[in-house]
Amino acid sequence: MSETTLDLLASYAALTDDVAAVVVDFDVVAVRGPDALSYLQTQCSQDLTSLVVGTSIESLVLSPQGKLEAYVRVARTAEDAALVVVDAGFGEQLHERLRRFKLRVHAELALERWSGLALRGPEALAVAATLPEAVLLEVAWPGFVGVDAIGPSLRSPAGLRLASPAAFEARRIEAGVPAMGRELTEKTIVQESGLTARTVSFTKGCYPGQELVARIDARGGNVPKHLRGLLITAPQIEAGAEIVIDERVVGSVTSAIWSPGHAAVVALGYIGRATNVPAPCVVAEPGGGEYHPARIVELPIP
Repeated sequence: MSETTLDLLASYAALTDDVAAVVVDFDVVAVRGPDALSYLQTQCSQDLTSLVVGTSIESLVLSPQGKLEAYVRVARTAEDAALVVVDAGFGEQLHERLRRFKLRVHAELALERWSGLALRGPEALAVAATLPEAVLLEVAWPGFVGVDAIGPSLRSPAGLRLASPAAFEARRIEAGVPAMGRELTEKTIVQESGLTARTVSFTKGCYPGQELVARIDARGGNVPKHLRGLLITAPQIEAGAEIVIDERVVGSVTSAIWSPGHAAVVALGYIGRATNVPAPCVVAEPGGGEYHPARIVELPIP
């Protein structure tokens, strides 16, 4: 099937004004059996009781200590089956975490690797409708229409326009969506990431890690740092660069890339809670390199 690959500027525009896609691999833990949904309900931070066949929901899988193990989408594919979908490269640890807590449960877990099309733009749902073999995952990027279409051997539809991965990354950062392995690690506390409202239910039953999440919420959600956006006057910036205000390091960059829309580098980073936002700062290149003027902003990046 024919595909068209757009350049950076055309990709950046199409991801919000029309539709474009990037090819993305996902790790999938397939859970099948009569206890599939009830078991996942005990393991996920989100309430899955309203999840009907053909729909999905964002959730977190946490350690018993409340630290993040995986940011996932749970898709119900049958009355007795669901998929737990995570970024490629993180499936093995997710599979092991779910397997470790599967006691006296009538369900089987299988780790699979699926291909996908991350569709963004107002026409994303229309394109997804031409893929009847795909499992569709809802996407909650602020300011974007989108859907991720995944399958064990998904084929692109005729005439699909592929976006530049760099444009897609710029749009992800601008939307303030954290990524596994960068913004989200085993050290991440849920309330630091900005994902709480989208991924956590405070009315469902117990799940591993609930105690810490509930305790922080009861205390007003105060955590040492928060995920913020940055606009940096530089041609490029590496992850790990320090964010400095008045010669004091207040955080570090986790993701960064050039944005055509801002004519600057857009970035994500965790900033100490004492910093009022917006705020001017400088970003120091790793290893004692050059300093670049920057501004810390709320997410999504305006």
